[in-house]
Amino acid sequence: MPPLVSEQWGKEKNDCMIAGKILSTWVDGAIIVGAGPSGLATAACLHEQGVQSLILEKSDCIASLWQHRTYDRLHLHTPKKLCELPLLSIPDSFPTYPTRQQFVDYLDDYARHFDIKPRFGEIVQSASFDEACKVWRVHSIDKSKSVASQKAEYAGNWLVVATGENAEVSIPELPGIQSYRGSLIHSSKYKSGADYEGGKVLVVGSGNSGMEIVLDLSNFNAKPSIVVRSPVHVLPREVFGRATYAVAMSLMKRVPIWLADLLLVLYSYLTIGSTAKYGIQRPKNGPLAMKEQLGRTPVLDVGTFAKIKSGGIKVMPAIESLTISGAKFVDGQCHSYNAIILATGYRCNIPRWLKGEDEVLSNDGFPNCGWKGRRGLYLAGLSRKGLVGTARDARLIAEDIRKACIVG
Repeated sequence: MPPLVSEQWGKEKNDCMIAGKILSTWVDGAIIVGAGPSGLATAACLHEQGVQSLILEKSDCIASLWQHRTYDRLHLHTPKKLCELPLLSIPDSFPTYPTRQQFVDYLDDYARHFDIKPRFGEIVQSASFDEACKVWRVHSIDKSKSVASQKAEYAGNWLVVATGENAEVSIPELPGIQSYRGSLIHSSKYKSGADYEGGKVLVVGSGNSGMEIVLDLSNFNAKPSIVVRSPVHVLPREVFGRATYAVAMSLMKRVPIWLADLLLVLYSYLTIGSTAKYGIQRPKNGPLAMKEQLGRTPVLDVGTFAKIKSGGIKVMPAIESLTISGAKFVDGQCHSYNAIILATGYRCNIPRWLKGEDEVLSNDGFPNCGWKGRRGLYLAGLSRKGLVGTARDARLIAEDIRKACIVG
């Protein structure tokens, strides 16, 4: 199916660009920034609607976070049926919770199936709406070209921001961080506990990644500890044999969110016990309420808490400062560590390159307008609802652009 773009509309935009000082590469369709799951899903949905797209990706591959910045033992924490991108199912041969590599293989197959061919090595420097020409202009640097021809500009009617929630690593400003002489890495560099066998390791961060990394370290006979600075909900991965995420979604359709939270926390207490006894306080707000209001995901336990209860993993309070050999904690304890792993998450980088759209973004850089901005701006996979949110955004964006094409 040919792209649904009016010839006259395209001609007007080309005339406008020729009249300007910089000639752009005109995109008959949507310009998508980011070739992760959100960008791929949006491109596939646009393809189904007969709309072309161009994906600009700064790395050398699709889904670079999954391919280069995840640890070996990573599995999806939610069932594969809830992690599928639109229009193509995850293979039946994959387990309920696919491995990292299986999910990467699925994404590779997805790109091939829909003939998605991003332009790799394109680092977007800025994107802004040209009021005079009524088009989006995206400026990038192509790492693969010579310095003289690195700069490029793309123009089009629609811009899809699909750089994801985890575009850049987040490194906390810990006092004394420059003085520590052991190995200190962000979790994006962590691969396997085999590299730390027998060593004392401190994991900073008690989200799903931190909890899984500390379990991996324990399984490889390291001596791990984990910093739990703030209250966190720890839930079993399954409830009565069903994935907790699926149960939560089902409950939210049937009962108020406060009751769904109460049932989940009660089941958690009955199955894994009190987390407070081991230094992990629960927040006052329920897990679903926190996800809805703050975007904070509860920890889905895959065996870590049993290791904590048995003493195989130590829970530590907040860090007061790092020292030459380790860390001093707010309760006065001091310990030495061979390595410190910062499982302190990521942040989005949209405000750095998306210009003139301050009202669209909240203080933390996430959209406060949902999946649709103004003047042909769209935001995919930034709803803090995981891959389920990604699939929903992609479908809505593609349908909206298709309607705009017809109107145009």
